[in-house]
Amino acid sequence: MTKIRKGQAPAHLKRSEFGDRFRVRFYDPAFAAESDSIARLEEIAWAAFKDGRKSPITKPAGRGFADPTYEVSVQWLDTRQRLKAAEKRFENAKTKSRILIICGSARNDGTCPGEISKTWRFTESARHVVEALGVDADVLDLSLLTSEYGRVIHPCKGCLSTAMPLCHWPCSCYPNHSLGQSEDWMAEIYERWVSAHGVMILAPTYWYQSPAPLKLMIDRMVCADGGNPDPTTTHGKTVSEAKLIEQKGWDFPKHISGRTYGVVVHGDVAGVEEHRRNLTDWLDWMGLIDAGAASKLDRYIGYYEPYYNSHDALDKDEAVQEEVRNVARSLVHSVELLRAGRLLQPDSSLRPPRPK
Repeated sequence: MTKIRKGQAPAHLKRSEFGDRFRVRFYDPAFAAESDSIARLEEIAWAAFKDGRKSPITKPAGRGFADPTYEVSVQWLDTRQRLKAAEKRFENAKTKSRILIICGSARNDGTCPGEISKTWRFTESARHVVEALGVDADVLDLSLLTSEYGRVIHPCKGCLSTAMPLCHWPCSCYPNHSLGQSEDWMAEIYERWVSAHGVMILAPTYWYQSPAPLKLMIDRMVCADGGNPDPTTTHGKTVSEAKLIEQKGWDFPKHISGRTYGVVVHGDVAGVEEHRRNLTDWLDWMGLIDAGAASKLDRYIGYYEPYYNSHDALDKDEAVQEEVRNVARSLVHSVELLRAGRLLQPDSSLRPPRPK
């Protein structure tokens, strides 16, 4: 087997450094009255960190796993169970059609920007169209990462680059309680993706790319494209076992393929076409089916005009507003075809010569 390369990670934090980082969250003088209590909590947190208690509550994986006796995080098992239930809802012809509408902007009026985003206006417009056509609209506003207490999407660690079977579906990297990474929105977001028959992503262009909240979600979706649904095969994160499994052959299961999608990208200066193509190429790679040419939209709003009145520019651009509504209409129709068995991925039966 290939050699496992080591030597990048620094030594563990010293006790004093850990304390400095732990106490900074209690910087507000209002916490001073509870300094003794905070010190006791710090000792508990230090012990969890030192002992590496990533998943402090576990239980045997049970039936259906390669090693049913292996202890698995109860939080991961709960997320897995919810994904299985969501998949059943997706496959049930009697359930109402559902479209996940993702607002990919980082801006909202609940924090520093003090104003809603143009992306949010598009999102609301799409929601109205979807609901008016009798389909459930599930709005996922990723800007809440910037404005809501405890709302977090942690970055992907890149486990798949070590070996694809080390990347579990759903992601098992988080929560990591020993590192204080207790909150992770992705457990809920995975379920919302699996429940959806269609997905619509709307995003502004930040420096030619997706805003950070959207990119965080995209990176964490990698486990949906080839991820290992059984962490007992690698006994958690045992690198040597994962490498050996992939060496013997891995089939890269696509866990959310077969859904349909639409994309809206906008900007004011440059980069919208590249950004839109990045998103549609990603969705194509994961096995989703586009809802037609009208469902892949990139436009400039207030091209090279000032920022302060950019909403006014959007007010005047009635054509782009209608184009966004058309993306939503195309997606609803695509969902109808999908559920009727008339929207098929033409290359779904092909076996790729270089799977990845």
